[in-house]
Amino acid sequence: MAPAEWFHHQSNVLTRAECERWARGVYAARADWTPCFEGVQFTVGRAYYTHLEEDRADEYFATARASDALVERVLPDLQARMRTILAEVVGAPVAPRPGFCGPGVHIFPAGEWLSENGGDIHFDTEGLREEELAARLPALSAIVMLQPPLRGGGLRVWDALWDGEDDVVVAAQAPSVVVDYLAGDLVVIDSYRLHQIQAFVGERDRLSITAHVVFVDGRWQAWF
Repeated sequence: MAPAEWFHHQSNVLTRAECERWARGVYAARADWTPCFEGVQFTVGRAYYTHLEEDRADEYFATARASDALVERVLPDLQARMRTILAEVVGAPVAPRPGFCGPGVHIFPAGEWLSENGGDIHFDTEGLREEELAARLPALSAIVMLQPPLRGGGLRVWDALWDGEDDVVVAAQAPSVVVDYLAGDLVVIDSYRLHQIQAFVGERDRLSITAHVVFVDGRWQAWF
């Protein structure tokens, strides 16, 4: 399989004005950021995988409606816009995933641990239930860049798909490529594909919108 088939990259799915408006909204809502992993990264809205890994999944589901209300208040129309973008990618309507938080924003602070080390190498299988994994239901992960760092911060993707195990050490021996993106760019990968956010430099934070979708119960459903 050629590297171009490992991901979908589309430029300017958001306008410059949209990116700037929502980036301003992110910073204006700093008091409402959710700290993750002892503050090495933050979100606007709640991300399932961070809560799962921090043993806070019950809190995630209990606050899902409040999370969506926060995102709508500080980043108006962002969730609906993201579902529209995803609908264009999959060629079908995309609905909110019942009980889950809708799309939100990841903040990787400049000059901190993640900017120097990058994110974990991983598959995006955390939000898929056991029966969904067993059936290997179609699932995608989508990132729209609101504010790229000054240099670096792209997405490395490997020619490696989840095979029922989470052995990233072995999988990461496969060929890989780094996908770079500008503000407003969209990158979509198979959620079963191994990937990693790269380290970055400069004094500008990395801000990105993230949404996951799965085809379940006859329709595409999105969550964060």
